[in-house]
Amino acid sequence: MEHLSDRIKSLSVSQTLAMAQKSRELKAKGIDIISLSLGEPDFNTPDYIKEAAKKAIDDNYSKYPPVPGYNDLREAISKKFKEENGINYAPEQIVVSAGGKHSLINVILSLVNPGEEVVLLAPYWVSYYDQILLAGGKPVVIETTLDNDFKVLPEQLEVVVSRKTRLLIFNSPSNPTGMVYTREEMEEIANVIRKHEGLFVISDEIYEHIIFKGEHVSMASFDYINDQVITVNGVSKGYAMTGWRIGYIGAPLWLAKAVDKLQGQFTSGVCSIAQRAALAAIKSDDGSRQKMRDAFLRRRDIVCKLLKEIRGMKVKVPQGAFYVMPDISHFLGKSDGEVKIRTSDDLALYLLDKAQVAVVGGDAFGAPDCIRISYATSDELLIEAIKRIRGALEKLR
Repeated sequence: MEHLSDRIKSLSVSQTLAMAQKSRELKAKGIDIISLSLGEPDFNTPDYIKEAAKKAIDDNYSKYPPVPGYNDLREAISKKFKEENGINYAPEQIVVSAGGKHSLINVILSLVNPGEEVVLLAPYWVSYYDQILLAGGKPVVIETTLDNDFKVLPEQLEVVVSRKTRLLIFNSPSNPTGMVYTREEMEEIANVIRKHEGLFVISDEIYEHIIFKGEHVSMASFDYINDQVITVNGVSKGYAMTGWRIGYIGAPLWLAKAVDKLQGQFTSGVCSIAQRAALAAIKSDDGSRQKMRDAFLRRRDIVCKLLKEIRGMKVKVPQGAFYVMPDISHFLGKSDGEVKIRTSDDLALYLLDKAQVAVVGGDAFGAPDCIRISYATSDELLIEAIKRIRGALEKLR
């Protein structure tokens, strides 16, 4: 007899992971699938980071680590925040967790009571929504437009914030759109936040090192809202370390202590070897970050050029991360004679079946007129993938 909690029943399956699983299953059957679904750099972890992990094993880092992370790692993160982001977080204000996703749920569970509202800016990363539900919170979604680069306007935010609003989740560079807020745009948002005591902001900055135009600006660098901001980051994207599972937060001391308390009952301290690798990543730079960024820029230009040549597809060129989110509303309601495309998820499944290309439908991101394409793969595969997508879409009438 099965008996599942209402909590787990309310959760959706992550659509990015579900599409990746479908891709793997089809590949295992010998089908030539090109996967543009997962947000994972196709580069290997730099050698100096791997060497640090090997040394950690030899140095017997095999005991339970401190719950919030090794002190020297937290000190290095504190220094990184100050030098790269202009934020003063003392080491005791930092908690290291098992990836950015773990950091996010720690903060949400520590802050949000059942019934309290959390503002999301659509398109949003898929897990934000379900993590809010897991905490018993109420997602309040602000829709943005492709014409405005999928960016929220301060007046939109002002309208929805109320006494019930506990949290805003902000993400720049953005997953899934790749858009990057300018300093001026962020300052306008910060000026709204400062008016609302008791409103907190998670600033998800996991893609900070992958920016093609302009600069990365941390929300907490605006001093007048520093005590309202929790900065979430990690090593997965900038250092090609997705499998190492290291994320971290910088937060007001009272909240960092709460996250430490919560993590102590869930996971305790995260993998000792991965922490030593993360320390090496954060303290050194062998030029690999710049090489990866340059490769992503080249791939972005290839993908956007080819997508713009597809009749009916609307594309805005992203300024960061490694995603593009084209508007595919032109194809909704059309059919190839066998399959009718009613939703963006339908279109994603159609492309998987007819083009053998995996993308993710926009419904899970709060963007039902879009699909998300990750260009974190080789130039050759991207060119072939867009060629296949174009051929499949041209069959829809």
